[in-house]
Amino acid sequence: MKNKKPFYIALLSLDAVLTIGLAIFNLVMMINTIGKSAAELLGGEGLIGYLQQNPTVYLLAFVLPLFLLLAGNIIGLVLYVRKSTAKEQQRQVKSIDDLTPEELAAIKAELNKDVEKKEE
Repeated sequence: MKNKKPFYIALLSLDAVLTIGLAIFNLVMMINTIGKSAAELLGGEGLIGYLQQNPTVYLLAFVLPLFLLLAGNIIGLVLYVRKSTAKEQQRQVKSIDDLTPEELAAIKAELNKDVEKKEE
């Protein structure tokens, strides 16, 4: 792939949509489940009622994917931070002690030119 940026943007967008959707659905399930008796849960209709009657399906279809997405996001974030810090360490400027004598001479010559220009 020559240009990976649109692919990564699409992948992150899909991830965000799935994560938000699963989180909202889980909140709806919690709201509809809390405070109900067992008879009310067994008498539920539609998708919410089915999932309340079959908690294994709910776990495998909604809760587990949400946790896997969140774990993947955390791992991806850690890898991105490590990669970013490694690049930053490579870009850091050398200290004066790390410069070779030739590099020091070139820097001194540039500074002398700048000082002469300012004096004129």
